[in-house]
Amino acid sequence: MAAVDAEEELVIPGGDEPATGTPDSLDKKSRTEFNKLQKRLRRLVGLAITDYNMIEEGDKVMVCLSGGKDSYTMLEILLNLQISAPVKFEVVAVNLDQKQPGFPEHVLPEYLTKRGVPFYILEKDTYSIVKKLTPEGKTYCAVCSRLRRGNLYAFAQEIGATKVALGHHRDDMLATLFLNLFHGGKLKSMPPKLLSDDGRNILIRPLAYCKEKDIAEFARLRGFPIIPCNLCGSQENLQRAAINEMLREWDRQYPQRLDSMFTALQNVAPSQLADRELFDFVSLKTTPREEATADDGRLDVVNLSI
Repeated sequence: MAAVDAEEELVIPGGDEPATGTPDSLDKKSRTEFNKLQKRLRRLVGLAITDYNMIEEGDKVMVCLSGGKDSYTMLEILLNLQISAPVKFEVVAVNLDQKQPGFPEHVLPEYLTKRGVPFYILEKDTYSIVKKLTPEGKTYCAVCSRLRRGNLYAFAQEIGATKVALGHHRDDMLATLFLNLFHGGKLKSMPPKLLSDDGRNILIRPLAYCKEKDIAEFARLRGFPIIPCNLCGSQENLQRAAINEMLREWDRQYPQRLDSMFTALQNVAPSQLADRELFDFVSLKTTPREEATADDGRLDVVNLSI
């Protein structure tokens, strides 16, 4: 691995913005709304971290910061939790500058410096590679995400990060489920915690329990300097965009549907699906009547399903 370039050296700014609190620019009503929203997000992130043992004592968490609402929110909530969490852990922000034309290189360093967060800017021209490798008319996402992950995972090893935090939220996980279902022939999504294929990095998604609309509102109230992605954002009719709109429409019409769908991701019954690798359908045998009879002589049908 090449040595870290000068542009990628760790920056440890002093910072002049508090780790917690309400933005001063908000009026009384908005401040109340912000505090309630921040409390909810902190509770959900803390719950996800606990449920999946995402962060442990002494961890160095590399927060992948793209400049979008999700990664800004993830960073902010982790910084807040750092103060009150029962375990001590480091947070370092890393942005992968992919050299997309028009990318405002000053925004993230200025924000992170003001916020007082240690950070790296990793400069890799993946933009040119993505443009070259993607066939005409195809979406950039697959190639772009592979290159981005590869660079970030390698850099995590270089700086000694023990966890790599990604900003995917509940709605991203549901959208991925439907993408795989509709277009990939697989029943899979994004797990809250994952070991990378090479076994060298543990990936965590602290926002796994958080709703996109809550994150969007938090980012608006917090006034994050959002940087749009002009690579995939420039392509129309992306399948993920269509599925996201489908989920938003469901959420508008049936407010509890997405909650129920996400709960389903946590309650998988392999015997009620059709994957022969997950459940041994071939060896199924009936239970002899004498073994299935309860003590009072009645048949025990509790485990029967139709």
